[in-house]
Amino acid sequence: MTQSRSPYLRFGLLVAAFAFILDQVAKWVIIVPLGLEAKRVIELVPIFNLTWAENCGISLSMFASCTDTTRWTLVAVTALVAGLVAVWMSREQAKGDVVALALILGGALGNIVDRVRHGFVVDYADLHFGDFRPFMIFNVADACITIGVLLLVARALLLGEKTPPADKSAASH
Repeated sequence: MTQSRSPYLRFGLLVAAFAFILDQVAKWVIIVPLGLEAKRVIELVPIFNLTWAENCGISLSMFASCTDTTRWTLVAVTALVAGLVAVWMSREQAKGDVVALALILGGALGNIVDRVRHGFVVDYADLHFGDFRPFMIFNVADACITIGVLLLVARALLLGEKTPPADKSAASH
């Protein structure tokens, strides 16, 4: 049985492109006009700073190693995951899941570009309450990936697996 193409694929690709562009524009603003790398920290409000962080690892800076081997391995693994997400998105029939997958795809592509260009992912968003930080320093791509995953989980838990209605003609025989 072949899976039909998602009726929401074009919309999903637009959402992924928007997430990717938003991430790259935000990073450009952080790096070029604001020059955050040299300043290291810019306090915006008492609970939110722009803080320069070079993430050589994956989520939560796990497996952080700034070697070329790690860099290109993470590029390859992230590209593979992004490819699988794109295939899933192209076949997904639920619009909500397409949006979630598109956010994940756009965020993954944004972080891949960083690794290729810089050798690390540029992180800068630093939410804190005094010394308590509920999140690691993150970026728009990370937020898109997290929101996408949470949407998929919430939809799976709240909507559950819908069984298709029984074929009435088969039931009458």
